[in-house]
Amino acid sequence: MLGQVEANGRTVVADFEAGIGTLSRMSAGYVDTVLVVVEPNPKSIEVGTRAADLAGDKQLGTVVVVANRVRDDEDLARIRDAFGGRHQLVVVPDDPVIITADREGVAPIDLDPHAPAVRALAGLAETLAGGNHAVSGA
Repeated sequence: MLGQVEANGRTVVADFEAGIGTLSRMSAGYVDTVLVVVEPNPKSIEVGTRAADLAGDKQLGTVVVVANRVRDDEDLARIRDAFGGRHQLVVVPDDPVIITADREGVAPIDLDPHAPAVRALAGLAETLAGGNHAVSGA
C-alpha cells in the first residue's frame, strides 16, 4: 500500500502493531524514517532492539528510537545501553499530562502544550516534518 502513495511532498505516518512482523514484510525504498518506540522494561527493549536491527539490516530508512515513559536516569541508561548508540534517540518523559488527557479524551497538547512529554513529541514532529533527522535525546 505505501508503495502506491505518490512521493510528491506527501507525508504518511503509519502506526504498526508492536513487534517485527510488519517490518519483516517491508522492502527498502518506501520508508524514510522508522520510529521504534520502546519503554524501559525488558520485553519492550528486547522487541525494540530486534525491530531496530531488522530495519537497519533491511535499509528501510533512518532508525530513530523513541524512549517512551522515561522516569529517571536509570530508565534512560537502560535504553541507551540496549541500543548502544547505533541509532538516534528521542526521550519522551513519563508525564501525568498524557494519562490525564487520555482519561479526558483530549489531545495532550490541548490540555497542556508546555508539558514535558508534549514538548518532546512536538520537537520530534517538527524535526521529522522538516526532513532533518538529526534528532537528539536528553
